[in-house]
Amino acid sequence: MRITAKVDYAVRAVVELASANGRGPIKSETIARAQDVPQRYLESILSDLRHAGIVDSRRGTHGGFRLARPASEIAIADVIRALQGPLATVRGEVPEDLDYVGSAAPLQEVWFAVRANLRAVTEQVSIAELARGEVPERILQLAADPDARLRR
Repeated sequence: MRITAKVDYAVRAVVELASANGRGPIKSETIARAQDVPQRYLESILSDLRHAGIVDSRRGTHGGFRLARPASEIAIADVIRALQGPLATVRGEVPEDLDYVGSAAPLQEVWFAVRANLRAVTEQVSIAELARGEVPERILQLAADPDARLRR
């Protein structure tokens, strides 16, 4: 899985909104400045997140953005899917739509496992946890594995 700048910026923006929960709508300029994200790009991302039902927007002098539902109900996977679609695709197709034959037939099972592992991480970390500065212990254990830090 490749985590694009767009996804990285989107997750950071949603975490910023979760951190500001209760302070009313937050302007895109405020989010961009707090997360050091290009504002024009962020506005496009926020539009995508609004269409996906992750954020709400309000126009006017007291307008801005806020989460559309509780941060505890938004996983990193939700943000990724809002911007990129399914977590794991092969040539733009989901694994169940692939048809391998012969010696490559078992490859489909590998792609299912890849998707399951992506889900096991990205669906288990909520935006609320990140906003509180927390990461689930199971995820911390995965990150602590020396192999997780190898550049390959």
